[in-house]
Amino acid sequence: MDTGMRDLKPVRGKTWKFGNNISTTDITPFELYWGKHRTMREIAFEAIRPGWKDEVKPGDCIVGGENFGFGSHRASANEVMVDLGIGCVVADSIARIFYRNAISMGFLAFPCPGVSRIFKEGDNLELDARRGIVTNLTTGESIQGKPYPEELLNILRAGGLMPLLKERVEKESSP
Repeated sequence: MDTGMRDLKPVRGKTWKFGNNISTTDITPFELYWGKHRTMREIAFEAIRPGWKDEVKPGDCIVGGENFGFGSHRASANEVMVDLGIGCVVADSIARIFYRNAISMGFLAFPCPGVSRIFKEGDNLELDARRGIVTNLTTGESIQGKPYPEELLNILRAGGLMPLLKERVEKESSP
């Protein structure tokens, strides 16, 4: 699934709205995983929104409230977003560890105070990561977030931290 990250085209998709304090445990509830031969994809948000994983489509986007992705260091919470083909997560605020994991794997998690108030579930979203603008394409309303610094944009363009480092090593080691 190409979300436009290589060239940082705006990401567009249908929104799924989640509230405040969505934890990594809410995103990937391991108690539903262990010993049951289920994939992370099969349990995504299952504890707080049963059946959601069957409705979400590649390219859809998540709009969250305050403190999205807080809790334990579960890279699986970010990995399942990529596995499901989520275009991006935008939220009023994003927990530090979720944010860092997302950027490291080339997944777009964009904090933007006030963004949750301009969306209803099912609205169409556009995120221009370079400019830091989130637009509700259904209503025409936009909100300005803090644009990513160039260093983070470079990580996203490369598809994550490891691909960026590999690219740099290859470039430096070629004659």
